[in-house]
Amino acid sequence: MSRIIASSAIKGAHAIVNMAKEKLAQAMETKSADTKVEFPNTGYYLPVIYGLTGIKVEKLSDMPQIIKMAEDLLPEVPAQRLWLPYLGSTLDAGIATLFAEEIYESLKYVIGPNPVDGIWLGAADDVIMRARGIEFVDGSAPGFAAVVGAAPTNEIAVNLARELQQKSLYVFIAGHTDGKSFAEQLVEEGVQLGWDTRLVPFGKDVYAQIYSLGFATRAALSFGGVAPGDYVRVLRYNKIRIFAFVVALGEVDDEKYATAAGAISYGFPTIADTDIPEILPTGVCTYEHVVSNVPHDKIVSKAIEVRGLKIVITEVPVPVSYGPAFEGEKVRKEDVYLEIGGNKGPAFEYCYMMDPSEVEDGKIEVIGPEIDAFEAGSVTPFGLVVQVAGRKMQTDFEPILERQIHHYVNYAEGILHVGQRDIAWIRISKSAKEKGFKLHNFGDIVHAKLHGDFGAIVDKIQVKIFTNEEDVLSWREIARRAYKARDERIGSMTDESVDTFYSCTLCQSFAPNHVCIISPERPGLCGAYNWLDGKASFEINPTGPNQPVPKGFTIDPDKGQWEGINNFVYQTSRQTLDKFNAYSMMEDPMTSCGCFEVICAVLPMTNGIMAVNREHPGMTPSGMKFSTLAGTVGGGLQTPGFIGISKYFITSDKFIKADGGIMRLVWMPRELKELLREPLMERFEKFGHPELYDMIATEENGVAEEEVLEYLTQVGHPALAMDPMF
Repeated sequence: MSRIIASSAIKGAHAIVNMAKEKLAQAMETKSADTKVEFPNTGYYLPVIYGLTGIKVEKLSDMPQIIKMAEDLLPEVPAQRLWLPYLGSTLDAGIATLFAEEIYESLKYVIGPNPVDGIWLGAADDVIMRARGIEFVDGSAPGFAAVVGAAPTNEIAVNLARELQQKSLYVFIAGHTDGKSFAEQLVEEGVQLGWDTRLVPFGKDVYAQIYSLGFATRAALSFGGVAPGDYVRVLRYNKIRIFAFVVALGEVDDEKYATAAGAISYGFPTIADTDIPEILPTGVCTYEHVVSNVPHDKIVSKAIEVRGLKIVITEVPVPVSYGPAFEGEKVRKEDVYLEIGGNKGPAFEYCYMMDPSEVEDGKIEVIGPEIDAFEAGSVTPFGLVVQVAGRKMQTDFEPILERQIHHYVNYAEGILHVGQRDIAWIRISKSAKEKGFKLHNFGDIVHAKLHGDFGAIVDKIQVKIFTNEEDVLSWREIARRAYKARDERIGSMTDESVDTFYSCTLCQSFAPNHVCIISPERPGLCGAYNWLDGKASFEINPTGPNQPVPKGFTIDPDKGQWEGINNFVYQTSRQTLDKFNAYSMMEDPMTSCGCFEVICAVLPMTNGIMAVNREHPGMTPSGMKFSTLAGTVGGGLQTPGFIGISKYFITSDKFIKADGGIMRLVWMPRELKELLREPLMERFEKFGHPELYDMIATEENGVAEEEVLEYLTQVGHPALAMDPMF
């Protein structure tokens, strides 16, 4: 028998629907029916409503039909609190609750109070969604916890937050207990909140957890290729692929029951610290639906068990908390104990392979002063030299291992790491020093993580840390010669110089029909993987997401089509894609998952293309923002005239080679144009058009396509005289 008190959830749903009706009536009294309604900078309208019904709520006049749908879903409030042997009516009440909460929260953006206030962040825009979605794809974020209410004490709140962070989970916070929120407890203890630390405070009322469900819904639409309105697939996708759960702290009132019922529909169970009725049989959720009265020191592990999460953690012997959730933590100037590199002094990081006989595994040396020799606020020269050995280790793998140092060091609480190679900048906080962190621990981190993540190719690791300026400068020159040689190596590689490309199916957990093909001149569209990365990944994990793909017979060298690639893509895309062209956006372009850094789209009037990066929030000459364009490109769709790519593919010789190449580039946001200034200038010099950089329009020259055309005509952009793209 279901042991939830159905009347509580149903009563809460009625109250929330009525609240939304009143808010809508208030809005209609003060605003016109055509008043625009949206969560800022998202192309998914009101995502839960859009995902489950397919209805685009764009203005106030679109809302009454949603209220009517919610009312139709509402069961009668039982005359007494009773037990029901099934969840049907409770789940209906839960969905009605979600519709009403989304209406209510969206109206705050129309008539106030603004959901973005102080620590409260409100709705996540699509830039955040796609940037953070990558972490759910690659496993660095295995899931999220929706925390409702407040812990009995601030100390318990901090302990729970740290445990969730160390498990690499995102923590979405909304709701309060007796006027106190979990987020406010963390702030009182000096804990940093925000997307960077994975502690995300949406709003103080429980209704703001609708943003958590919206995030999950957008994952299905964006990465999973689920069509809006296909509610069965949206809910199934979340149950199978989005590992989320609700942690209910403190009293669970009717409105919290109603919101939890909506979460259960998504397959997200509730784990509570109070003695609320339980639902232990499986069914909608993978395992139990509601588990109660769990002690605080067990609640995180119990939630992970109930949700069916598999979390693998490499033990790192450092005296501070450690995990990816601390990667975005800031160390402010006034909190710094020791500063390294940046513009303050010489610093570098260098990883290279040696003969196994020369490497003593686990040997870590600090050559020069240790942290205790410095006063608070000091600056020191710094060199981190990682020497590795392994039977399967190759020189080509050195930069791949070296690049991991940035992430590994940042995972330590109280440590800030920016940059790589000889532009590394590190801050060690006073709190980390007080907890016992030493420079020696950088070696402990690198040793543990490289063994954990790259054990298939690395057998031995030793680390030397230099803090004497003479040693740092001497070793830095050695490192710089190696950097230069590596750059020349990858820079000299072309697609024609190899007979094998590499696949990446990492994102198939979100976009089942998509497959990336990575070549020397076309990196993965997320920007995180190049050809050497794919090669190394295969050596490390032969059955993993990066597989060698022999090119085979060349079908079309200009468009970039090969028989072997086509055969692999057909099989790996579940027979949905029989071919694609790597160098064309007009004819059978490569598909995208949703993790792309940039979208390119044809601007027909200009006979050219635009390129817009995900960070750009504004309108583009295509008439769509990045978020709307992403719905056209993502989810494994093959849409001629649109492609998702990495930023630096724009500067490749193979960039839309079959369609006219970089000479077609007519518009891009100022931010992206400035970022790519140097490589773009090199490319235009190569084509004999050094003036073309200044001819590319930005939002400062025009946003409408007609405005862009006028600018291009004024400056004489060569795309206007090229052969028609269509």
